[in-house]
Amino acid sequence: MTSIAPGALPRVTYSNTGEDFSGVHAHLDAVIPDVRSRLLGLDRPNRIGGADSRDGDAFDAPCPIDRRVSLGRFVAASPAAVDAAVSAARRAADDWRRLGWERRVALARKVADAMEAVKFEMAAACLLEVGKSRMEALGEVEEAVDLVRFYAGEMEANGGYEKPLLRANPKEETRDVLRPFGVFAVIAPFNFPVALSIGMSISALIAGNAVVFKPSPMAGLTGRMLMDCVMAAGLPDGVFNLVCGGAETGAALVGHSGVDGIAFTGSHAVGMAIMRGFGVGGRHAKPVLAEMGGKNPTYVTASADLATAAAGMARSAFGLQGQKCSAGSVVFVHDAVRDEFLERLAATATSFRIGDPAGRDVFMGPVINRAARDRFEAAVAAASAAGSSIIGGRVLSGGLRDHGDYVEPTIVTGLPDDHALHRDELFLPFLTVRTFSALDDAIRRGNAVPYGLTAGIYAQDEVELDLFLDTAEAGVLYANRASGATTGAWPGIQTFCGWKGSGTGSKGGLGTWYLPQFMREQSRTIMR
Repeated sequence: MTSIAPGALPRVTYSNTGEDFSGVHAHLDAVIPDVRSRLLGLDRPNRIGGADSRDGDAFDAPCPIDRRVSLGRFVAASPAAVDAAVSAARRAADDWRRLGWERRVALARKVADAMEAVKFEMAAACLLEVGKSRMEALGEVEEAVDLVRFYAGEMEANGGYEKPLLRANPKEETRDVLRPFGVFAVIAPFNFPVALSIGMSISALIAGNAVVFKPSPMAGLTGRMLMDCVMAAGLPDGVFNLVCGGAETGAALVGHSGVDGIAFTGSHAVGMAIMRGFGVGGRHAKPVLAEMGGKNPTYVTASADLATAAAGMARSAFGLQGQKCSAGSVVFVHDAVRDEFLERLAATATSFRIGDPAGRDVFMGPVINRAARDRFEAAVAAASAAGSSIIGGRVLSGGLRDHGDYVEPTIVTGLPDDHALHRDELFLPFLTVRTFSALDDAIRRGNAVPYGLTAGIYAQDEVELDLFLDTAEAGVLYANRASGATTGAWPGIQTFCGWKGSGTGSKGGLGTWYLPQFMREQSRTIMR
């Protein structure tokens, strides 16, 4: 494969874009075709209570890069299978809790080791399953491994979240403990099928909960690979269960009375429906930890380094075809630098190679499916009807592009300020441009959306930077990053908390306060 051992190759993150990854590419040149030939097209059953399960309707998942290729044959778990998975988790939950946090942390670290051992294969599977570029896919798997180790370290650093309290009486022993809820359902999206799936799942597991995991129906391949890593780590049967499927499977899981909490990443509409139905719709409130997208603004001021701004904006808007909850989808540009910035941005965007992301120099693959392509065409039509100027905007065809949904990175200027395309999350490589003369006014307009996930700024003026940091209504803020205007969070470095309609909690993933949300507090007072 390569003269450099895989373990000696540099790690890929979302920020170290300037490193020499020639050895990584050489290794992937061999791994990707091997995964194509060896791991695609297989039967991939669910896993319930330590045994494979085929209870449900089988379905083929097409590769978005080339719909003629099957990622594999999966099983949409029936309501009966979902019930069996929840029952298996409930049977396993007490013993898993009693195992103790130290042993759970040790097993979690074994999951990370198992993932690291197959990280190149898992990255190739992620590339084929989602249409990610090489570096995006490998970066995601590296992030996933770091997530497991970070949360394990947080549990350890906090001593299992058990602390002594003050005493009113010297004969009283008083302690504060965090205890698991019992059974958590984890419902993950297609766009980060490794990092988001394992981040939610391992947090629930380390906290002492058993898990029923449902990946996106487009992401069953990496879902089963994660299941295999958990099995290789030696977690007890029933502690982690895999049920694939779409809306019917998800509804059976969300509606199951044996589920004590839900961790969800996906659309605002679905997340809020889960919150209303599961979270507060029963006899008592249950935790719903949901991350639900964003409409993430970037501000380019007159003091900005425009080369850096154009590079960071293009990476955030068009990386992974804009299919990120943190994608930069609207940019506010100061009147004085509008023309130069747009010229630089357009040059960067039109330089991106679009095609099979298995290629070394391909930046954009396809959007995930025909429904996404239809949204793209509708957005372009709406922009055109509003009299805007459009750079890009085409659906691409010819060769492989006839068998996937490939579209151009698109920049739209001249829309009315109140147009829905400035406000609605599209999950597409589609960027709208707005102008401003006063930064405080631009931030006010950027805040006036239902979301509050990420925001970015390019400004060399400290007063402008301070204004942004003080008034931007988002949980993740970035300034002057060439690697991404609104994207690129990493475990333990940036937390990822959605404000307003972007999340249901006040504590975000990737950070120190995420893990305790999978537990509930109990104080204990004992007279000795």
